[in-house]
Amino acid sequence: MPVTSDTESGIRIPGTTSHFLDPAGPGDRSQGRLRYLTGGTGTPLVMLHTVRTQAEHFRHLIPLVQDRYTVYALDLPGMGYSQIVPGASYAEPAMRAAVKNLITQLGLSDVTLLGESMGAVLALTTAADLPARVQRVVAVNPYDYAGGIARSSLLARLIVTGVLTPGIGPLLAGLEPRPVMRAVLGGGLADKTALRADYLDELLKAGRRPGYPAVARGVYANLPSLIAARSRYPDVSAPVHLIYGQKDWSRPSDRQANRQLLPTAGFTQVPHAGHFIALERPDVPASLLNPA
Repeated sequence: MPVTSDTESGIRIPGTTSHFLDPAGPGDRSQGRLRYLTGGTGTPLVMLHTVRTQAEHFRHLIPLVQDRYTVYALDLPGMGYSQIVPGASYAEPAMRAAVKNLITQLGLSDVTLLGESMGAVLALTTAADLPARVQRVVAVNPYDYAGGIARSSLLARLIVTGVLTPGIGPLLAGLEPRPVMRAVLGGGLADKTALRADYLDELLKAGRRPGYPAVARGVYANLPSLIAARSRYPDVSAPVHLIYGQKDWSRPSDRQANRQLLPTAGFTQVPHAGHFIALERPDVPASLLNPA
């Protein structure tokens, strides 16, 4: 059973509480305890964040939908305030298993999955694995192409390369100067003011947890597994809607490739928006989730 716990996050989202989900069995202990936010009323809406963020990434979207949905915003393994387990895998199948554990342990059905970036890939692959439980997927800027965040700027490319470099990588992964973090995340925004100071502070605080540099390296090292996961997209039977920011890191060819894999999916391109739609334009996914 989930255990209620006070979150360490300094950001409060009205109407939500923080909980922890203990591993269900020996096979789940490599993921550790998973933290999630929940609140609202209605059918379940599971929200999955992107690389180097956490459940509070959806702080502006949750209030727009919690009158229609019971929201479950997950901190993916090792991220946010989910437990950091030494030696844990951060490949796509391991992170997908964590999402599936949340859904199955809480007994959720008629689930809508909404994910952004890495979370969008996990939403699609989880839907492929749990067709009886997932009724809809909203995939925002899926991070399933080579380059990814390295396309945002030269600084981001240098940081990702450095973090993965043997020897100095662990040291670099533990160094996150505020101006550098702001610049890297800002590369995913058309409107730089959408990166609020308190959210940046929250991400930096979570990143100072003991063991987090290993998580960062593990996530970056396993980004190719997100590309490989595209092979599961044709197995998704639930209705899918793809949302892309006009200025997302993905290229038109990347978007078209996913439309070919998901030929019945709805498609929205958001003008003057970048990679982090949940920060810049939460009204767009909210309008899809809240039909008139």
